[in-house]
Amino acid sequence: MSLLRRRKQPQREQPPPPSDGNGSDHDDDDKGKRPSSSAPASKEATRRTKARWSCVDSCCWLVGCVCSAWWLLLFLYNAMPASFPQYVTEAITGPLPDPPGVKLHKEGLRVKHPVVFVPGIVTGGLELWEGHHCAEGLFRKRLWGGTFGDVYKRPLCWVEHMSLDNETGLDKPGIRVRPVTGLVAADYFVPGYFVWAVLIANLARIGYEEKTMYMAAYDWRLSFQNTEVRDQTLSRIKSNIELMVATNGGNRVVVIPHSMGVLYFLHFMKWVEAPPPMGGGGGPNWCEKHIKAVLNIGGPFLGVPKAVAGLFSSEAKDVAVARAIAPDVLDSDFLGLQTLRHLMRMTRTWDSTMSMIPKGGDTIWGGLDWSPEDGFECKAKKQKGNDTEVSDGINGESVEVPPEPINYGRLVSFGKDVAEAPSSKIERIEFRDAVKGNNIAHSNTSCRDIWTEYHELGWGGIKAVADYKAYTANSIIDLHFVAPRMMQRGSVHFSYGIADNLDDPKYQHYKYWSNPLETKLPNAPDMEIFSMYGVGIPTERAYVYKLAPQAECYIPFRIDTTAEGGDENSCLKGGVYLADGDETVPVLSAGYMCAKGWRGKTRFNPAGSKTYVREYNHSPPSNLLEGRGTQSGAHVDIMGNFALIEDIIRIAAGATGEEIGGDQVYSDIFKWSEKIKLKL
Repeated sequence: MSLLRRRKQPQREQPPPPSDGNGSDHDDDDKGKRPSSSAPASKEATRRTKARWSCVDSCCWLVGCVCSAWWLLLFLYNAMPASFPQYVTEAITGPLPDPPGVKLHKEGLRVKHPVVFVPGIVTGGLELWEGHHCAEGLFRKRLWGGTFGDVYKRPLCWVEHMSLDNETGLDKPGIRVRPVTGLVAADYFVPGYFVWAVLIANLARIGYEEKTMYMAAYDWRLSFQNTEVRDQTLSRIKSNIELMVATNGGNRVVVIPHSMGVLYFLHFMKWVEAPPPMGGGGGPNWCEKHIKAVLNIGGPFLGVPKAVAGLFSSEAKDVAVARAIAPDVLDSDFLGLQTLRHLMRMTRTWDSTMSMIPKGGDTIWGGLDWSPEDGFECKAKKQKGNDTEVSDGINGESVEVPPEPINYGRLVSFGKDVAEAPSSKIERIEFRDAVKGNNIAHSNTSCRDIWTEYHELGWGGIKAVADYKAYTANSIIDLHFVAPRMMQRGSVHFSYGIADNLDDPKYQHYKYWSNPLETKLPNAPDMEIFSMYGVGIPTERAYVYKLAPQAECYIPFRIDTTAEGGDENSCLKGGVYLADGDETVPVLSAGYMCAKGWRGKTRFNPAGSKTYVREYNHSPPSNLLEGRGTQSGAHVDIMGNFALIEDIIRIAAGATGEEIGGDQVYSDIFKWSEKIKLKL
């Protein structure tokens, strides 16, 4: 206390001023006139204190707060019980159902049939085994899948190594990129984004492990036959299936292909029975001896219209919208960021994309004035099967409103007016014999470093494509000069027609093996085939295009995102006509073969293998805590759908298609199939 008292002692008082002769004191008069000596000192101290606090101090203070909060949260996360996140989730959403694996384990289901996974396009990891100087330090690092960190560090180097040779469709000189092997090849696409991981985990709960599960990873960029030519992938799948059957008591395998893997496994089933050197030499009964069931998930059996949009402009609905919102990001030449052009240059070397061009021509997909899905109503809720809908009139009376006419058969229309006009009023100029005209990149050789095959098309060719106005599935196949090298290679490895006579020797060539309309299913009457896919999501079916502004090194065609329907229930959104499907594959492509083309004994299924259609009605997650949802029907998210996983586990444990309930249908696939006049 004495110390504090000493600190608080006032400064030493100055001697009092002299008084006047009258002895009067002038202190009171001077007290308000003389400023205190302590006031300037305190202001000066405050000014110095403020000057010492700089922006660096503020930044350090902010970083310190963030780090402290981070370490605190990390400590709490590690300290909390493992069941706490589930407790919070259940407190908000209610009790969670048991995962399918836990549920079926309680029912007594155990391992029986070995399982083979066949991933689709883009979901399998690819790693570098040999590269150019710019890829130094990336040996056996993932160029596809994983974190994609090297895309941002050296994007042009990445594009160079992810591209294939534009002449051969194989590796470029000095580059070797190979598929990742094992279950990790496609369990997650990127950390936190599952593909096969949820299904693998649920199978493990009833006893499956790596010796009873096999990921048939392959380089999805290559044509199907070239995966055997370069990597002997088809031979490896054959030998692995034979080994799994032999080491599991003779129980046949259950094969689960997804997306493009469905087409790849169709190719395999023909390859494995065909004699060498073109085939695997397994004989006509190999599939019957080794395969119990094929569970096709989201299979584009008859192709996807998205492949047509990729052919024209390397875009789909979401990319087109992003391009319209931020053209300077995707199209700008600033700093050399020709994003879409580099993307087109890379993807046009991937022969596998040609496998998904629509198959069956106008017979399947419709012509200028008709399509199987005529009458489809684009509503958020479940679509009705009626040809008209009833709404309230002005006076409350019911009036019939006809559905908006949609020409789905016109896969590409140049202009909304062309998409909606009767075919008799469309003036079309034949493109097949068009003169290409001047080379659009003739004066700028730098275009060839980033460009696509459009630099060989010329202004005359570009105008001829647009003047043809409307393209159906038949005319798309004839449009070779839009992508001459790509389509030339594609015609060697794939076919898109309908066979008149399947016994014709020409159909023994591998180019027909992935087209279900030009080949027969194996002689395997005891093998079951399932078509399992999501429904209830608007899915790309046809496109409205326009010519882009003329400039050097540009992509001349683009989706017209300004083309919109008349109301919120219109099927035309942002230049894209939508139909029912799983967001990527329309119902027509995913379901037709199992609903009709292979149903019973047909010329495409002479052995009479049983087929089933299993649809899963899409239900989005109700809140963020559900992640990507357990009832999703989306093309990739369906891999976490509990109902789908339960069906798969039951079949793997020995159940048949009839025992899991046979067909499960929510769409109009059977009605649409009947509209297709195909000789069976």
